[in-house]
Amino acid sequence: MPLVVKLLGSYGFFCIIQAFTDCYLAMHTPFKTIGIIGKPSGLGIADTLSGLYDYLKGQNLTVYIAEDSVKFIKNHRLEGHSIAELGQLCDLVIAIGGDGTFLAAARAIVEYDIPLIGINLGRLGFLVDISPNELPEKLHRILQGHCTEEQRYLLRAKIIRDGQVIHEETAVNEVAIHRWVTPSMIEIVTKIDNVFLNSQRSDGLVISTPTGSTAYSLSAGGPILYPSLNALVLVPLNPHTLSNRPIVIHDTAEIEISFCQTKQINALVTCDHIEIPDVIISDKILIKKDPKPIRILHPEGHDFFQILRNKLNWSSGYHS
Repeated sequence: MPLVVKLLGSYGFFCIIQAFTDCYLAMHTPFKTIGIIGKPSGLGIADTLSGLYDYLKGQNLTVYIAEDSVKFIKNHRLEGHSIAELGQLCDLVIAIGGDGTFLAAARAIVEYDIPLIGINLGRLGFLVDISPNELPEKLHRILQGHCTEEQRYLLRAKIIRDGQVIHEETAVNEVAIHRWVTPSMIEIVTKIDNVFLNSQRSDGLVISTPTGSTAYSLSAGGPILYPSLNALVLVPLNPHTLSNRPIVIHDTAEIEISFCQTKQINALVTCDHIEIPDVIISDKILIKKDPKPIRILHPEGHDFFQILRNKLNWSSGYHS
């Protein structure tokens, strides 16, 4: 047994090693200032959020908490910060919740070009891929720079009325056009780069990114796209013509949606879970890939196919 262990005992030796590890992390992590965004109404989030805060502070890192999440931090009186402040102050943001929390955080910080980590307290969790019981080990490795970075692009939707942009919104998963407060189908005309694609009578249309291909688009019968594909998928919702099928296009295309109703109806446009109501038949909807991607950090060994197997219960009887 080494002399230092004999003199200090095993516990004292462990404390020295832990202190050395913490010091090394503080000196060598590429991330010095961490922002935390939690699900505002999340039940059971307090233990995870408080534990994460204490862990990060124990690593001598600067930590800022979103203003609607500070109430969940136990045993501390902290000042909350707006999302804009987190974007300006931090070089890494951690979202705690489900995919919805992650999507909201991604839309909010994309303009600041800082990476995002997701901790899963939700149900499916295609985007938030660290569970609370994996937190110390996996987060420690990520903070040391041992991780995989992925870039995911957003969509930007513009509502055009009388030649003017009346609303503009971004979406990580999808932009969806729905019939709104009417039992009738809506008649949608779609152009791709100003070239006519088709007209359809349906309940609506989903325009999805590869990220969103495992969300609403999948439920509507669309294909799963590998996250790094430069593609978008258009999926009709309950089309009147059964031959009207999903189509995959290049993500550089501009998609124009208009309506060809003979009577006035309203439509609803959603960008992820954000609603843009009262779109009228004379409006046009322009959808294009946003130029700035969101940067997502995954733990080492991140495997998209394994996520599909786990979340969708594929290949339950076979293990490679």
